[in-house]
Amino acid sequence: MKKGQIIEGTVERVDFPDKGIVKAEEREVVVKHTIPGQKVQARITKARSGKSEGLLLEVLEKAPQECEPDCPHFGRCGGCSLRNLPYPEQLKLKERQVRDLLEKACPDPHFEGIKGSPLVNGYRNKMEFSFGDEYKDGPLCLGLHARGSFYDIVLTDECRIVHEDYRKILRAVLSCARESGLPYYRRNSHVGYFRHLLIRRAFGTGQILAVLVTSSQAEAAVEKELLEKMSLSLRSLELEGELVGFAHTVNDREADVIDGEKTETVFGKDHFYEELLGLRFLITPFSFFQNNSPGAEILYETAREYAQAQGEEEIFDLYSGTGTIAQMMSPAAKHVTGVELVEEAVEAARRNAAMNGIENCTFIAGDVLKVLDTLENRPSMIILDPPREGIHPKALMKIIGYAVPRIIYISCKPTSLVKDLEMLRSGGYEVVRSCCVDMFCGTPHVETVCLLTHS
Repeated sequence: MKKGQIIEGTVERVDFPDKGIVKAEEREVVVKHTIPGQKVQARITKARSGKSEGLLLEVLEKAPQECEPDCPHFGRCGGCSLRNLPYPEQLKLKERQVRDLLEKACPDPHFEGIKGSPLVNGYRNKMEFSFGDEYKDGPLCLGLHARGSFYDIVLTDECRIVHEDYRKILRAVLSCARESGLPYYRRNSHVGYFRHLLIRRAFGTGQILAVLVTSSQAEAAVEKELLEKMSLSLRSLELEGELVGFAHTVNDREADVIDGEKTETVFGKDHFYEELLGLRFLITPFSFFQNNSPGAEILYETAREYAQAQGEEEIFDLYSGTGTIAQMMSPAAKHVTGVELVEEAVEAARRNAAMNGIENCTFIAGDVLKVLDTLENRPSMIILDPPREGIHPKALMKIIGYAVPRIIYISCKPTSLVKDLEMLRSGGYEVVRSCCVDMFCGTPHVETVCLLTHS
């Protein structure tokens, strides 16, 4: 097998997150963006000893369980890759993937299957759209990155994973941006103005925040006129929810990330409220909150069930974000200490706890690795909800050192979880209950929850 060679074969399985396995010439070839049972044609892009990768060229035969995708952007947009699978089949695929990963990490993970999302379409409460063009020197576009491309943008104004309010706001912002004549920010030359559009919409209250992210490369008068026109356009929209605020963020960093350091409110508020499991949460534009609110209720109810707190526990909620889990656990705990790196999220957590009348939660801003050295109280239970890359090994060693009877680990990336489970098991912990919760319908991603006990 050589690089550039064209192969044909049937997708035997798909490993997490999107690795279709095709048998060709007695070798396994990884071909992304495929589903089990498809017969595909691919071009070999990497041919190494024991590992080959291929680029999908064509689906020659559909899989027996395959369906027509309900999104017009499917195949071009890089946001979703499973919309050609009926939702029950998506759940089966993710359940098998997580089960296989956990069983490789543990002799018996006591896996309890998968819990589906209450909403399959329109479930996202946050979207980050990018400015660009669909092809070189094409018209200004606003949407998501094209599949397999770092530069090309697909105009996703019919995206199915968001509410119609998102689509109306996207179209209005793009229309104003095009009328301005200002260019989008080019990642290679670092020249241009328009960068991103952030939209957040609460399910419990229907409140919406929109944030335009640009560089500083526009004259003050031109920028002022643009923001005024955009404000008028957004205020005139007939939305099902309520647009409570519109903000402008200036980001001159070269990295292609949304940065909220220089943010000014154009009109309305700089926050909105979401309601979850009987609690109310203040959310700012850049603070972390689970992207699927109805799914988050299932996720947190699962974590609460696994914890089986009796009211006397001293709980550490590490990587606590806006304090959602801490506040969910507070009625069944003596005290909860939340630790979170993002100061904006910690401030929101404190305000949320006060608003909900919760007095037994303390939130600390800082790196978990460093903060653990400063805490005098000792936990009797630890809840972990780390970023996608998992937990720093040194921080994990400190966590293991507490030797608490129970750890609840919530992971948005099963492969990172499996890596951390290796260290946890060597520290005397075993998985006694596990399951996954689908928060990302149409995509390969899934949340996993594990209860670990100390031997």
